[in-house]
Amino acid sequence: MDGLKTPLHNVHKSLGGNMVSFAGYLLPTHYSSINHEHDVVRSKAGLFDVSHMGEFIISGNDAELFLQELTINDLGSLDVGQAQYTAMCYGDGGIVDDIILYKFKNKFMLVVNSNNIEKNFKWINNNLKGNVKLKNVSNHTGLLAIQGPQSRDILQLLTNTDLNSIKFYNFVVGKVNGVKSIISRTGYTGELGYELYIDSNFVGDIWNKLLDIGSSHGLEPVGLGCRDTLRLEMKYPLYGNDIDENTNPIEAGLGWITKLDKESFIGKKAIIGLKNNIQRRLVCIEMKEKSIPRKGYLVYRNNNLVGRITSGTMSPSLGIGIGVGYVNLQDTGIGTEIDIEIRGKRKRAKIVKSPFYKNGSLMK
Repeated sequence: MDGLKTPLHNVHKSLGGNMVSFAGYLLPTHYSSINHEHDVVRSKAGLFDVSHMGEFIISGNDAELFLQELTINDLGSLDVGQAQYTAMCYGDGGIVDDIILYKFKNKFMLVVNSNNIEKNFKWINNNLKGNVKLKNVSNHTGLLAIQGPQSRDILQLLTNTDLNSIKFYNFVVGKVNGVKSIISRTGYTGELGYELYIDSNFVGDIWNKLLDIGSSHGLEPVGLGCRDTLRLEMKYPLYGNDIDENTNPIEAGLGWITKLDKESFIGKKAIIGLKNNIQRRLVCIEMKEKSIPRKGYLVYRNNNLVGRITSGTMSPSLGIGIGVGYVNLQDTGIGTEIDIEIRGKRKRAKIVKSPFYKNGSLMK
């Protein structure tokens, strides 16, 4: 099997990880089972290797001004030590990528989706203005995510940083097991959790130490399979499925990060026009019959084609089939009954309020 490897590739294989190709990397979908690992994160804690994600450093006197133009959220409200979920858009309003932006004293770090690293770097580089420097540090950066209600107690055993003092979407530069790390209270699961940005040379040591010291708290290694089911239960979008260059942030439910009162950003004019003429929205869909909505399945209402599924799974937490998809605006009311075409048969479903899972430890 061909593909790029994270620094933990051999560790995953030794742990029995089921390795697959994802975004050009060989990564574990699971070690035991997706459902078990999903439950571990929801009830205790799981440790993910997400070192395939991309990291860019943007610095220079004009860095903040440039990023304010490049991204759709408002950097003006961001303090040093805070992170921000945002996105970059093309001039026509299509989404280049959804990203997390970190503000340091003299620089910014952008965390981008792994399958978009090359595209994003080129896009940013082509739009550079003023005194701004762009550097891709992805190959030198390891990224671990410890997620779940026990994550704080476990991580605290390896750091002198007071984790209780780190608020949601805030970060500090501290040490984990004596190794310099960006400790960020962020994640992709809907649970309390932390993401650790570490020099790739030391990421293996931190992984092993966390699993060793966390085992008594129920910590287990978990793969990308449950990362997908966990994020879908929260309606967190996945680039390439739920959002891409053919979707805009308003219809994708990302209006809350789209600050149209900003003076300017790439795509603003187009998005304003799109906002006044929205034809569809990304909605949560819950099956009323025992079946699973999958990407590409068609959505019907009263025998009329009204949409298409972009992501779907059997929810481990809820025990029912769930999915998200774009549905015609007039058919998106909460409680609206619809049908999903699955293997040539129409299966009953309904539109529900997001997120699907509402009992997470995210704000613990």
